[in-house]
Amino acid sequence: MVNQKGNSGNTPDTGNQHDLKPENSDKESGSHSSSLPRQVQQSVNALNNQAHVIFYAARQALRHHASGGNVLIFATFLALVVANIPAISGHYFEFWEQEIRLQVGNFNIFSHSGHPMTMLQFINDALMAIFFFSIGLEIKREVLVGELSSFRQALLPIVGAVGGMVVPVVIFLAFSMGTDYTGGAAIPMATDIAFSLGVLSMLGKRVPLSLKIFLTTLAVVDDIGGIIVIAVFYSTQIDGILLLYALMLFGVLLMGSWLRIKSKMFYIGVGGVIWFLFLNSGIHPTIAGVLVAFCVPATPVFEPKKYIRQIRDSINHFRHEDDETLSRKTILSKEQLDWLKQVESASDKVISPLQDLEDTLHPLVNYIIIPIFAFANAGIFLLDMDPMSILEGVSLAVICALVVGKCAGIFIFSWITVKLRLAPMPEHSNWKMMGSIAMLGGIGFTVSIFIANLSFGSMGAEGASLLSHAKLGIVIGSLLAGIAGYMLLHRTLPKQPVEAED
Repeated sequence: MVNQKGNSGNTPDTGNQHDLKPENSDKESGSHSSSLPRQVQQSVNALNNQAHVIFYAARQALRHHASGGNVLIFATFLALVVANIPAISGHYFEFWEQEIRLQVGNFNIFSHSGHPMTMLQFINDALMAIFFFSIGLEIKREVLVGELSSFRQALLPIVGAVGGMVVPVVIFLAFSMGTDYTGGAAIPMATDIAFSLGVLSMLGKRVPLSLKIFLTTLAVVDDIGGIIVIAVFYSTQIDGILLLYALMLFGVLLMGSWLRIKSKMFYIGVGGVIWFLFLNSGIHPTIAGVLVAFCVPATPVFEPKKYIRQIRDSINHFRHEDDETLSRKTILSKEQLDWLKQVESASDKVISPLQDLEDTLHPLVNYIIIPIFAFANAGIFLLDMDPMSILEGVSLAVICALVVGKCAGIFIFSWITVKLRLAPMPEHSNWKMMGSIAMLGGIGFTVSIFIANLSFGSMGAEGASLLSHAKLGIVIGSLLAGIAGYMLLHRTLPKQPVEAED
């Protein structure tokens, strides 16, 4: 792992870092470093470099999710409106039951146990596999160069996430003991990254970066917990032969990664076959997305320093006067085009397959797949529902588990960890801010709805009613947690920006 991390495109080549600075940079910084012994200064620089890498990975995750939260909110609101307009609600619900086929002869790729997928099944089992594939890529990046790469840095959000999973489940079980909805105990476990970071983005730079990193890492650990729960508790009857074929192909991916095969199409193509085998073997197909993501190489195609030199040499061919003469109307010469092609080629080769896929999937997942999932699953027909049902049954259990359980679990477990001096508090924060962030942890939208579908979707008419009430509880609980978290943060955060962010 150390070698992998050192060679990845995420990590700057510290051995050549001085080559990338202007010649006078050392002179400019001399006045600051002359007062420190050379070894101390080197240690400080090393720590700064490490912090830059970690903060860069965290900032990328923040940017990836926060902007998608607004689209997700709009899709959810639109689904609730469309599902309750009598003139079109019937068409809305019927549309998701339409069968979907992608056939080659008599073989339908989008089939489950010989039956064609419905549109809703295609979204939940196929498109969401891409979502979990992107989550798997993010988890691997976090382990290699992010917050999960350092045990001490990761400990506080990990422990907080554990508390945020255990306490809500206990509260849900307390409400559901002896009922027919006990199987939905895992529903309030998850924290929705996009929604929660969307709320934080409304507060701008008043939010310390350390709190954003804490919430993001906590949500990633929640995703890991949700993935484990789906794999262990929501797999149906297992077809051993198909599962064996899938594991053999998984071994092929591991061998490809070991042999340093960097072709993205190799992992996507073999991963697609594994997804189909998982779908028909009884293992939930979204797990295939996560496992395939773990096989994608995190190191670049070639050694970065070689191609950094190539980029520098190609750029140096351009003269200073070209800055003024080159414009949108300029037609490049053959030599200039060759130089830029060299830069383009070198840039592609120093970006690892993992980073490239993660960046490529970002707009697809956050602006298309997750909003489609929300629009398809958040449509709850409310016109025939007793308003008082919100205060009973599975709806009340989910609301209390999300609003009370998530906040209490995250806060208490984090408090114990800090008081035992196992991990430090996030910088520029206090316990009032931590309590407010813990409240935002109760926004458990996407994965919570996903687990609700797995819990009640196959229980017939009774399950359909439980699913509608569970979804209603998720929407209301997430809304209450989001509003309460925003109001608390608005009161507890400093009025001025804490720090400038890149």
